[in-house]
Amino acid sequence: MCIGGGGSVGREGPIVQIGATLGSTFGRFLKINEARMKVLVACGAAGGIAATFNAPLAGVFFAMELMLLGDFTAQSFGMVVVASVTASVIGRAALGNAPFLHLPTFTVDNLTQYALLAVLGLLAGVVGVMFTRVLYLIEDVCDRIWHGPEWLRPAIGGFALRGLLLVLPEMYGVGYPVLGKSVAGSYPIAFLILLLFAKMAATSMTIGIGGSGGVFAPSLFIGVMLGSAYGQMLHLIVPNIAGSPGVYGLIGMGAVFVGATKAPITAVVILFELTVEYTIILPLMVAIVLASAISHVLARDSIYTFKLRRRGVDITVSPETERIAAITVGQIMEPVGACLRQTASLHEVAGVLSRAPHGQRPVLDSHRRYRGIASAHAVADALADGQHNRATISCVVERSDAVTISDHLPEALNALESTPGAVTVLDDRGADVVGWLSHQRVLGLLHASRDDGRMPVS
Repeated sequence: MCIGGGGSVGREGPIVQIGATLGSTFGRFLKINEARMKVLVACGAAGGIAATFNAPLAGVFFAMELMLLGDFTAQSFGMVVVASVTASVIGRAALGNAPFLHLPTFTVDNLTQYALLAVLGLLAGVVGVMFTRVLYLIEDVCDRIWHGPEWLRPAIGGFALRGLLLVLPEMYGVGYPVLGKSVAGSYPIAFLILLLFAKMAATSMTIGIGGSGGVFAPSLFIGVMLGSAYGQMLHLIVPNIAGSPGVYGLIGMGAVFVGATKAPITAVVILFELTVEYTIILPLMVAIVLASAISHVLARDSIYTFKLRRRGVDITVSPETERIAAITVGQIMEPVGACLRQTASLHEVAGVLSRAPHGQRPVLDSHRRYRGIASAHAVADALADGQHNRATISCVVERSDAVTISDHLPEALNALESTPGAVTVLDDRGADVVGWLSHQRVLGLLHASRDDGRMPVS
């Protein structure tokens, strides 16, 4: 109803939601665990994309990259592939085997075009992030303005959207016909730029007033407008090396999609499936990688995860990871054992250090304050040169990284990265040594958590 009534949104978002819901419902019926539930949800989403786009590979990588967050395990990948192929076969039986877009064949004729397409990738990354910001900005404005019942919000907001559609009927619905005409070069540069910003506004308004639809297709639309305008501008400035503006439109489509969604693999695969033209894959990959890089610099979240984070949901962190991150150093540290005085001679401590659990001991000054650590390796090196036979241990003391008893495991892992043995654990004042934290201790904790979910506490 939303798309048929003129809502400027995509049909892929709803079918992904429907497919994911079917997978979740099936998983609830079978009473499976959370890990397998995620795979079933991804299978439903992959099937929806595959059937809608007639692009089974794009369905697979969309689910793996955006819903399973790059978890390319053999089991997950196999299940998603089966779901995507099944949905694609059924879709082709019902709707035919025609591509969802009929595009002419394009080629890259000049090596200089790679540099021009790289610039397009950077621009597309910025535009993709801009689309995300505009979408949620307009949605916030609609939330602040509207104080009536929610069931009336689409009807009242529809008047504003219809005003835009009267001025620019190209914004009506999904917009694939307009997209195809843009790639074919049917619109001038100024109108393409107008359509780019109008699509941002129309999609944002449609969703802001309560319309139901996806942002997948609008991001492709915006990318084509950007790329086609950029290509036509280059054709006017450097016609001998610019090449066909349509190439820039196609590559802009994938690059803006990446800027908004941060899914470079999906973008490469779907553009290849749409065009079946290998000659544009190399410049496409260059543009997409640059768009992805600039997008990650400008924004932490994608257009899909930004709303979740605003609601306090971080899908990149699993419950198990949160439990592990909540563990403090004091819960898993080892007893400190005997400490050494900095006035002790190297000969006195050599035997003690050779028997120490980690080949090192804390060193204290005359007031029993922590000075650093002395290792068996450092003492052996000092005695080997023959010049430190009467020296005290203070000459080999090292002030290595240390953590406090209240630090959490992520901070401890950062300290362990630069320490070959064990990290010294200090009290909260950072004055007294209270224990050790070793690589073996942390690995034992992680293995125990993975195997049975229990958190060993010392």
